[in-house]
Amino acid sequence: MGVISWLKGGDRGMRTKFTNIARNLRKNSTDAENLLWRHLRAGRLEGLKFRRQQPIGNHIVDFVCFEKRLVIEVDGGQHGTEKDSKRDKWFAEQDFRVLRFWNNEVLGNISGVLEVIGLSCSNRSS
Repeated sequence: MGVISWLKGGDRGMRTKFTNIARNLRKNSTDAENLLWRHLRAGRLEGLKFRRQQPIGNHIVDFVCFEKRLVIEVDGGQHGTEKDSKRDKWFAEQDFRVLRFWNNEVLGNISGVLEVIGLSCSNRSS
């Protein structure tokens, strides 16, 4: 099943499960996720619409801009594993680009993180 068909219909039980998990993740965001969200929400970055803790396929991403097919992950110590590599490969197969930032990068250099995201968006046609 493709990403779009899963978002629009697909297995409703699975979709509800992932939606509930995503809702819980939004309520329990890290400081780094909250900071980045303040800069991405409401079209604050180049007028683009980002969603946070969004289910896509069998994954929940920290942030996504569907218009630019861009996934952004903010990683703590639990990331950088083989599982992340498989996940990134799956997203690439769905024509998404994945950007990963460490929590300390977001907290210590938000302007640099936003610059990388902005450049990635401007280099990617809609």
